[in-house]
Amino acid sequence: MRWLAPPLVALLVMALGCLSGGGEKVEAPKTLEVGSVFHEGDFIPKEYTCDGDDTNPPIYVGKIPEGTKSLVVIVDDPDAPGGTFTHWIAWNIPPLGEVPPWIPKKGETDEPIHIVQGRNDFGRIGYNGPCPPPGKAHHYHFKVYALDKELGLKPGSGRDELEREMKGHVLAWGELVGLYQRG
Repeated sequence: MRWLAPPLVALLVMALGCLSGGGEKVEAPKTLEVGSVFHEGDFIPKEYTCDGDDTNPPIYVGKIPEGTKSLVVIVDDPDAPGGTFTHWIAWNIPPLGEVPPWIPKKGETDEPIHIVQGRNDFGRIGYNGPCPPPGKAHHYHFKVYALDKELGLKPGSGRDELEREMKGHVLAWGELVGLYQRG
């Protein structure tokens, strides 16, 4: 029985290393540095929520690996009453190190940078910020993925389609978790 322990531990470690925390499986290192106007574990400023301007915060990305052709952003809330709720999916973002705030809520835009956006769980295209029911604070995961290609996904696509297209093309990823609470 003792001989089973090392292989089982190795299998568990490999399985945990492939999960990034929101349903998508990623077989890449978590080495991207992701930052914004709030720090890890801090509250997200109201401006970037449904109680404010409901626009995306800036996202800063560091340690982008060589060979990166585009970035993907997925923002979700695993604390939502019905399960993980997706607030934003965006792809084909140039690997410049910053996703600026105020990205228009369009399927594809070149202002202020080139970006393609999909449908979130509100049923809308683009970013819709934290908007939890009154009660305890929810955790919002801002995940960024460095890809070795641009995706041929059409604007308005959903998260499942995005994750299928990303598979096998993620070079690295990282995340920033912010909090928001209402009433």
